[in-house]
Amino acid sequence: MNTLIVIVFALVILGFAYQLGLSRSKSIQATTGKRMHSRPGHYGMLVLLWCLIPAAIVYIVWLIVEPMIATSIINSFLPPDVAADSGEVIRSTQRINSLVSGFGVAGEVRPYERAAAEQLSTFHLIARMALIAMVAAAAAAGALYARGRISPTMRARNQVEGFIKIVLITCSVIAILTTVGIVLSMLGEALRFFTYINPIDFFFGTTWNPRFSSVGSSNQGEFGLLPLLWGTIMITIIAMLVAVPVGLMSAVYLSEYAGPKLRFFAKPLLEVLAGIPTIVYGFFALVTVGPFFSGLGALIGLQVQATSAFTAGVVMGIMIIPFVSSLSDDIISQVPKAMHDGSLGLGATKSETIRKVILPAALPGIVGAFLLAVSRAIGETMIVVLAAGNSPVLTANPFEAVSTVTVTIVNQLTGDVDFASPQSLVAFALGLTLFVITLGLNVVALHIVRKYREQYE
Repeated sequence: MNTLIVIVFALVILGFAYQLGLSRSKSIQATTGKRMHSRPGHYGMLVLLWCLIPAAIVYIVWLIVEPMIATSIINSFLPPDVAADSGEVIRSTQRINSLVSGFGVAGEVRPYERAAAEQLSTFHLIARMALIAMVAAAAAAGALYARGRISPTMRARNQVEGFIKIVLITCSVIAILTTVGIVLSMLGEALRFFTYINPIDFFFGTTWNPRFSSVGSSNQGEFGLLPLLWGTIMITIIAMLVAVPVGLMSAVYLSEYAGPKLRFFAKPLLEVLAGIPTIVYGFFALVTVGPFFSGLGALIGLQVQATSAFTAGVVMGIMIIPFVSSLSDDIISQVPKAMHDGSLGLGATKSETIRKVILPAALPGIVGAFLLAVSRAIGETMIVVLAAGNSPVLTANPFEAVSTVTVTIVNQLTGDVDFASPQSLVAFALGLTLFVITLGLNVVALHIVRKYREQYE
């Protein structure tokens, strides 16, 4: 059955359930003359939830049970010699499923595969009809049960809000557990890496030369983090030197000086930069910006490589401008107008009001926008892959090629690699290092926000 048809059908059923509860609550109030505890919409939403939840439970249970039944059907047709070999079982199962789906298989179809495919097709047809019937029955039963419970004293609003609260808590828990799972997975692999390489050599080493070798070989290379970390920091600093002044000044102009018509057109055009794919920025840096800076440097007697930290930082700063500008503009616009008018009323000029009233009041949010931009710059990959030069050397010259942590992660996990070797496991140690850095930035941002928020509340 087409997915769009299923979605439309489900929305129609849910809309009908909502109207069922809505009309029932209005009918009871008109018949009894008693005031209902909640608004009619709450009763409609309650019936909708009682229609949705049982149907969703039936559907989820069926999604779990159906593959088990299908597997048992396939296994019942497998000959004993095939069933004894796990590899043959997997291959036969794939061939049977391909026959059922209509894709076909290579080679001659064996009799037991054809019989299993026919039986499985029949099962899927019956299962699909049974699933529709069970879901519809569960939805109808839940809706009728909820409709029958509607009364003037029923606290529908409390029940609906309680369900929404449970959903919000569940989403929060999922987000937290996802973060914890990512950290634990990186931590486990990073600890495996540190069984090969001394942590001191990794965190304080100045040479990055991971010679690819087999596990157990003594020629494992050098894994010094400092060249990669410094390359990341250098490019981030250059990007912020471009993005922060331009973004902040743009935000101040749009919020304080620009007229409504200019703001209506200028802000969306500025935010278009945030929608351009980063690979486009990388290609732009490689083909246009890098050669331009190289030629410009040659005119003034300065050697500038086309692929360098400077090129990557400038293009990355251009990409980050919308993050700084849009967030700062929203934050400046939220400063109470009374503070703005009070400053002007006391005789301050517009520029003095911006410098001494508006910006200090909006400072916590602006700092948060800056640190968000820094986190975005630290985690950027495609621009530095194409424009930074991928040269993991420790240099203070921004016009030379460098490498970053994210580029190195890509390099270590691509190609035909052994994921048990330190050359691959180092990617998890690098990822964990990036996580700690961004976490530190968030902690600093939270501290600054709390400090200045107390001052202006």
